[in-house]
Amino acid sequence: MILDRLRFLLVGPPLPTGQLAHKRLNKVRALAAFSPDALSSLAYANQEIYLGLAVAGAAGLSLAFPIGIAITGLLVLVALSYFQTIHGYPSGGGSYTVAKENLGTIPGLTAAAALMVDYVLTAAVSLTAGVEAIASAFPVLWPYRVELALLMLAVIALLNLRGLQETGTAMAVPVYLFLFTFLPMLAWGLLRLLREGAGSLASVALPATEPLTLFLVLHTFASGCTALTGIEAISNGVPYFQPPEARNAGRTLIAMAVLMAVLFAGSVGLTQAFAVIPRPDETILSALTRRILGSGPAYILVQVSTMLILAVAANTSFAGFPRLAAILATDGFLPRQLTGLGDRLVYSNGIVLLTAATAGLILLFGGDTHALIPLFAVGVFLAFTLSQAGMVVHWAREQGRGWAAKAALNGLGALATALALIVIAVSKFVEGAWITILVLPLLVTWFLRVRAHYQEVARELSLHGLPPPLEIPPRPRVVIPISGVHRGIVDAVNFARSIAREVTAVYVELEPGSGERVRQKWEHWWPDVPLVVLPSPYRSIIGPLLDFLDQTDRQHNDGQQAVIILPEFVPAHWWHNLLHNQTAWLLKAALLYRRRRLGFQRVIIDIPYHLRR
Repeated sequence: MILDRLRFLLVGPPLPTGQLAHKRLNKVRALAAFSPDALSSLAYANQEIYLGLAVAGAAGLSLAFPIGIAITGLLVLVALSYFQTIHGYPSGGGSYTVAKENLGTIPGLTAAAALMVDYVLTAAVSLTAGVEAIASAFPVLWPYRVELALLMLAVIALLNLRGLQETGTAMAVPVYLFLFTFLPMLAWGLLRLLREGAGSLASVALPATEPLTLFLVLHTFASGCTALTGIEAISNGVPYFQPPEARNAGRTLIAMAVLMAVLFAGSVGLTQAFAVIPRPDETILSALTRRILGSGPAYILVQVSTMLILAVAANTSFAGFPRLAAILATDGFLPRQLTGLGDRLVYSNGIVLLTAATAGLILLFGGDTHALIPLFAVGVFLAFTLSQAGMVVHWAREQGRGWAAKAALNGLGALATALALIVIAVSKFVEGAWITILVLPLLVTWFLRVRAHYQEVARELSLHGLPPPLEIPPRPRVVIPISGVHRGIVDAVNFARSIAREVTAVYVELEPGSGERVRQKWEHWWPDVPLVVLPSPYRSIIGPLLDFLDQTDRQHNDGQQAVIILPEFVPAHWWHNLLHNQTAWLLKAALLYRRRRLGFQRVIIDIPYHLRR
């Protein structure tokens, strides 16, 4: 098939399940697959800190580095907490598993909802911020932010559909290019700062439009806390690592946290020290890079690497979202289709769902990173708080070696992230945090409804209490709806006569007089099978047929409903279906989804006739 060949070309040929163990990631590839969001978050976190403080003029901007240090300290605390989570729960699941097992089902589902919202928003923010980074260097691209973000989203989704190793390999180039350009730039900036001295914010900052208040500082701190996004991804993806999974995942998390701290604190500190103020169509990181390296090829290289890592930062969501969705689906809280591995041994349905949700957000918010930022910090810190609170209960239950110190560390982390959550929710509520606060309980309610449905299905399908069959049921009555007398109904009539003594054909007459012509032809071929012609003054086929079935079932009152045998011809090419009215399909759907009548089910049998051309 052409569609199969196209799918194999884009995604690759199917892989046997036996290769699943060989599709694991080593630490180098895992750092590339799981860290782009965490490492690149400094781009929009720095931008939000600048935008938050700039309204207070030079006095406000002078607090950028202290706020950055506070956020860095929080980052270290959260990283240590998740390091313990990895070793306490090496099977993955992260915040959801920890909260559910230690705090209960509702807290666990709340953490899962927060993480899923975070993953979708992280993907959208990363892609839009990546476009803004490159548009700062090439302003001609600014009007095409949405289109470029959607294009990068499609590429990331395609790479993930190809499989784990392909994703890790492709992601390694932008991640390590970013590290090998940005870290030397920060080092060169520090040398220039020591040689040239600090700049003066008072001489370059715009006049203050708002007073410097505690609320403004807390609001800016809340905005800058987006630098912590993505730090939990490794704890969710421990099973993706090569053995020993927990040890390799823990070491990768520590390496990622150190890099995050250096990049974030270094860039914020240099921005304040050099008194960097960007142009209206430029990001703060672009202005810092231009101040340190000038506007030559080195500046372009850093901007390109920033754009690339922000683009692939969405890959953190693609690594975490499908895995979390599969865990929830296994527990019965999401559709079971999300548990299935695709041809390339990845959760393809989860990848497609995340792609669609991310594309919707990009279109809805017009590719504006600043408009998206307030929505997802609430979910991030809610998941952090529930996870660390759950770990406190976990250590208290186990009471193994050093459990008190571990519980104290996680308790401190839970307290810190809970306070940050309150600050974020209050300060960002009007700007969009209210949307996340509203969505989270709706998601939790949906999770519970899905599980309730599966439980009800299991109860109805259970054989418990069902007596064994003692009698052979009577032979069925059969009704065959026909559209005319032709070769396509021969197999259906022959099959009906082989399983039943009482067979009735039914023709719905849409045009007056057509029924008599059909009857004459029918009696020539099957004189022993009665044909019923139903008039249809309103030109409906399904309605008169359903009424006829109900009437005959009531008349026979034999403890069963008539079996429907549907003759259906199948065109030779898919597009030929567009040339036919699909009456058999519509009738089958109407019968299949009609509630049982008279206390009995109706059996529907489809007899295909394949056209040759």
